[in-house]
Amino acid sequence: MQTALAEYIRETSEGREADKILRACVHCGFCTATCPTYQLLGDELDGPRGRIYQIKVVLEGEPASATIREHLDRCLTCRACETTCPSGVDYHRLLDIGRAHVERQAPRPLGERLRRRLLIEALSYPRRFAALLRLGRVVRPLLPAKLQRRIPVAKPLRRCDQAAPGGRQMVLLEGCVQPGLAPEINQALRRLLAPLGIALQGRPGNDCCGAVAHHLSDTERARALARHNIDAWYPAIEAGAEAIITTASGCGAHLHDYPQLLADDPAYADRAKRLVQYLRDPLQVLTRDQLARLPLRPRKARIAVHTPCTLQHALKLNGLIEQRLRDLGYTLGAVEEGHLCCGSAGTYSILQPDLSRQLRERKLRALSSDHPDLIVTANIGCLTHLDSPNGVPVRHWLDLLAEDLID
Repeated sequence: MQTALAEYIRETSEGREADKILRACVHCGFCTATCPTYQLLGDELDGPRGRIYQIKVVLEGEPASATIREHLDRCLTCRACETTCPSGVDYHRLLDIGRAHVERQAPRPLGERLRRRLLIEALSYPRRFAALLRLGRVVRPLLPAKLQRRIPVAKPLRRCDQAAPGGRQMVLLEGCVQPGLAPEINQALRRLLAPLGIALQGRPGNDCCGAVAHHLSDTERARALARHNIDAWYPAIEAGAEAIITTASGCGAHLHDYPQLLADDPAYADRAKRLVQYLRDPLQVLTRDQLARLPLRPRKARIAVHTPCTLQHALKLNGLIEQRLRDLGYTLGAVEEGHLCCGSAGTYSILQPDLSRQLRERKLRALSSDHPDLIVTANIGCLTHLDSPNGVPVRHWLDLLAEDLID
């Protein structure tokens, strides 16, 4: 693709990066075949190729508009297009650059800005979210059924003994909403790692990776959260912790973007690059050999696996949940359209409810095609989005294994 970026951005590091990404695109259109919003809407401007073109014209000097902003907003940032692209276009990074410029040139109405600000303030801080969730559970019986379904009931939490001190240590990113919505997931990881001699250490302070703020265009807040995490994790790494682990693949994907996020920060750029070397998904720690050491009794049930987009397209760990479960003796059902997003995508289900609902219904049909008894996934957003009181239960795959441990 030929480019002629505007003077205001051409010679900046961001401009050079955007130019390189734009020039990699060859207009082949393979990306449209795996784009969820293009599949639903059939509009070229709501597919990756069309969005790339819209970002290009803005960076070349044409004024942004509310219409362009709307087409960019509809992108789930699922990154399926990146997996499909034969040219290796770094689409999600270009989208971040484009959204930031469109946001500045075409400001949102006050109501939209306030709504997005409230989402950041409520979701990015675990204590605030936990307090709001407790309040929601108190008033839940008084709410309409539609709102009741959005507020999960509290579950009893099983006690978990840590591995003996002095053994292997890893740092756990607890997350921002997960400790309130589903504390059993991190507890499950502790239960699975303890027999392997691996202890998880948390850390004081905030436990948000910054993804919510970043995807809602509050890049400075996202950078501040990233710096905070780096400052908190470095002492543990220097003291011998061998990895930083998170049970939410959405957080894991964003943590891998810290070097890009802090590339222009002289105090943190190198530290962010080094930190990435320590990032691990549970699938990379609970290998086939490690799981074989656990006293597990797989349940007799048919299980459908939903692999989150972040695990497939960002972390490149597609198919590993299925592999681990098959190796352990679980029975897996067939799943259609495994590459398509479920429609959760962070705050997408709140900001784009109609598209999100359509994608959820399509995903649940695909997951239920082989009549499973249980659906498992690897991301808290997907779990809460797909779960329904009257549907097939949805659990985290770690929770499944922890429940099947023989005490």
